[in-house]
Amino acid sequence: MPRKAKTSKSGRHVEPSNDNAGIARQGRPAWQGHLRLSLVSCPVALINATSRSGDISFHLINPETNNRIRMVTTDPDTGPVERAQLVKGYEVSKGEYVLLDAEDLESVKLETTRTLEIERFVDADSIDRTYWESPYFLVPDGYEATDAYSVIHEAMVQENRMALGRLVMHTRERLVAIEPRGKGLMAYTLRMANEVRNAADAFAGIPGTKPDRQMVDIARKIIEQQEGPFEPAQFVDRYEQALRALIDEKQGGRKPVKSAEPRDTNVIDLMSALKKSLGAAAPKVAKVATRSRGAKGRRLAGA
Repeated sequence: MPRKAKTSKSGRHVEPSNDNAGIARQGRPAWQGHLRLSLVSCPVALINATSRSGDISFHLINPETNNRIRMVTTDPDTGPVERAQLVKGYEVSKGEYVLLDAEDLESVKLETTRTLEIERFVDADSIDRTYWESPYFLVPDGYEATDAYSVIHEAMVQENRMALGRLVMHTRERLVAIEPRGKGLMAYTLRMANEVRNAADAFAGIPGTKPDRQMVDIARKIIEQQEGPFEPAQFVDRYEQALRALIDEKQGGRKPVKSAEPRDTNVIDLMSALKKSLGAAAPKVAKVATRSRGAKGRRLAGA
């Protein structure tokens, strides 16, 4: 039986379709719930913005039999155990655990388990890049969500701000930054403050003396020669390419060719090395049309 066309609350005509078909095509959502700004809310889903499906993965093989090794959950006293029978344990002292089963973990519910509430708006450049973690597409979950979703999106575009909120994902409450991107919203999980180590501690052993000015001037010229736009397609995983070539060689019965050892990069005469680098042919990359280093903040992608 043919489905009737829908009409949104604003009177806008909506073509009939499967509400979650778009989400289904993107794979299983990492999270589903409601995006809320004060009293305005809509159902949304988080879809992974990255994929590792093209990565090379290996299995452990017994070379004597060519059989794949199976990892079996085993109790040291009683032997193999069904994984479904296991519970989680938090070690409070050596060999002593507090046991938590699925029902216990389900009882720990926060509002952010099913609601991503926007708590604050900030300038994008105010978020230290050390805190950025994983990107997601934040999409409306069903046609009924599009009106409220569009209002939140357009307001963020016009105000040129990123939103901060929290949600529970993978048994942890995570801080999330949201920005407009095209017609939709991008969400990025951020590390919590207690997860980020102090940079000053890591750099404490670096001397505070000023380097030679002439050397710095030469280094700056090298930087100018190599300046260009960020074009991610130009940067490929060369290790994975070499690994695939090795696999193809072995599959074809050919003996792999050993790669050359990396060149020794120990620099004895820094000034000489800088001058040679400056004299080398500069890579042919397009210059950046505009420089925004001095600009306060950055314009968000959806603006």
